[in-house]
Amino acid sequence: MSGGPVLLAGFAVTNQAVAAQLLERGGAVVAADDAPAPDAVARAVALGIDLVAAPGADRWRALVADAEVLVPTPGLPEAHPVMRAAADAGTPVISEFDLAQRWDSRPRLAVTGTNGKTTVVEMVAAMMEASGIAAAVAGNTDVPLVEAVRDPTPATFVVEASSFRLGHSRCFRPEVGAWLNFAPDHLDVHASLERYRQAKASLWHRVDDDSISVVNGGDPVVAAAAPACGRVVTFGLRHGDFRVSGGALWAESEKLIDTAELRRSQPHELANALAATAVAMAGGAHVEGVRDALVAWTGLPHRVALVGERDGVRFYDDSKATTPHAVCAAVRSVGPAVLIAGGRNKGIDLGPMVEVVDAVRSVVAIGEAAPEVRRVFAGRCPVAEASSMADAVRMAADAARPGDAVLLSPGCASFDWYGSYAERGDHFTQQVHELIGGSP
Repeated sequence: MSGGPVLLAGFAVTNQAVAAQLLERGGAVVAADDAPAPDAVARAVALGIDLVAAPGADRWRALVADAEVLVPTPGLPEAHPVMRAAADAGTPVISEFDLAQRWDSRPRLAVTGTNGKTTVVEMVAAMMEASGIAAAVAGNTDVPLVEAVRDPTPATFVVEASSFRLGHSRCFRPEVGAWLNFAPDHLDVHASLERYRQAKASLWHRVDDDSISVVNGGDPVVAAAAPACGRVVTFGLRHGDFRVSGGALWAESEKLIDTAELRRSQPHELANALAATAVAMAGGAHVEGVRDALVAWTGLPHRVALVGERDGVRFYDDSKATTPHAVCAAVRSVGPAVLIAGGRNKGIDLGPMVEVVDAVRSVVAIGEAAPEVRRVFAGRCPVAEASSMADAVRMAADAARPGDAVLLSPGCASFDWYGSYAERGDHFTQQVHELIGGSP
């Protein structure tokens, strides 16, 4: 960049890290936010920059006109006035990934997909570390990539690449790029399903002969976007370079591990393990390190995590499931279930949840999307609406029979009742323990 001002649209964790890095490098920064939080105001004061609060459309246009580039906060809707202003003015829009790539040359192993990103990223990092390669997780996590590159310790970065960041990236090119799967999501941010697909596919837009692309060969959308250059590696439960065969995970011609040795071995978990193995080995991990990490892997919180059991009924926290695709995978993994679903819809059709109705004994609908959940399952299985998580847990427990699972797998975001999916999952866990006894 030539030194002109960089406009930060939104001033939360990521853009606060961007501002600090730009200022350290002598750049000029202007920040604006529709509704800045108190900590954002304090951070702006500490950095010595002005933070424009709640600008109207005319003010956004003026800010864009004065800026060299625009860096939107991840998750800023494509229909936001600042995006329209940038398009009208021809002002380039870039992401934190672009800046991190300009500032640091260490390898990046990037993972995108509608579901499973966080799990696969954490598994890859564990495999790299078990292989003696210092790795840091960054991106769509608590640590933005622009912040992570300040640490000289990691030899490589394992990047959770959301559509929010990829869709605005102009030069980001990871050495290894994996696309796990595709299903409707984030239509409250992207203008259409096609725009969401394009954002995901941009992971591979800048591959070259040295790039390695990890492709879910069983997902037609992902497979159709596979690059024509560089090395392409496929994974799948039955077919692919990395696959399950004869009760074992295989890396091309080498048997890695029997599935019986894994602590998490449901189909979607095996797919995650295959994808992580493909990414890690492309990034330099060795077979022994991959095996060690697979054996030790116990999963992440709020992903089909067993909370407790009473009278033959198991209670699972799958609060991270915020799409119908993820809900279906969870239901298939636990068997007959009383499903707790709902929350704040992200603009997507909840109808695909009906695909697993044969494994759903009944549904407890929660949150803003409760009426939508009811419509999906009406006439197919019993549906009740709960006004709180405590009510939902009690109602689900009353409906469950021995051998069933009570499954919190919402298919929606948490921001109607909670500040995050983790807060929602923690409250569910608390309510379950109060119901069945014991402690979290």
